[in-house]
Amino acid sequence: MVIDFKKTQQELYRPKTTPSIVDVPEMKFIMVDGQGDPNTSSEYIAAVELLYGLSYAIKMGNKSVMEYVVLPLEGLWSVAGNFKGGGAAIPDKSKFVWTMMIRQPDFVTSEIFDLAKATLAKKKPGLNTSKARLDSLSEGLCVQVMHIGSYDEEPATIVAMERFATETGFTIDISDTRRHHEIYLSDPRKVAPEKLKTVVRHPVRVV
Repeated sequence: MVIDFKKTQQELYRPKTTPSIVDVPEMKFIMVDGQGDPNTSSEYIAAVELLYGLSYAIKMGNKSVMEYVVLPLEGLWSVAGNFKGGGAAIPDKSKFVWTMMIRQPDFVTSEIFDLAKATLAKKKPGLNTSKARLDSLSEGLCVQVMHIGSYDEEPATIVAMERFATETGFTIDISDTRRHHEIYLSDPRKVAPEKLKTVVRHPVRVV
């Protein structure tokens, strides 16, 4: 049986288009940090290639442990430490500071991760595998929503999401350690911008 966490944990990957509060458990990720416009940055392109390369190396090398679907790309975003929510548009995308990541099953250890890095380094020596790390993320209470449309249209969705949080007794709690979070359920190379599905999530705390 092939496990697909998007189906077994739909509360995390298939929220409605109306906002909701969710308590996100601790999860394990491969992460790569960087800065720049994701549309033009070679650093961003290399980060995504590295994340998928390592994720599939782990999957293919551990079929006897678990058969599973590789999870979608995710990103934690800020703007030079100045992004505090509110749905403001970001005109200068070169100032984006991001941590791109792909969730891993719980069985993935540092030893398995290091073996995947060595395997990928042989297959694609041009990739700098040292930029990737295996880490855990515990987001806790968050407000989230399914955004359907282009990434540039997210601000209106974020305004509605944050308004819902305020009206239900929460306040947005974005900081250097709790960041704007996106989960990309659509491939922008294959899906029209108006049909893109992105989970948008902001940390909250009780007022």
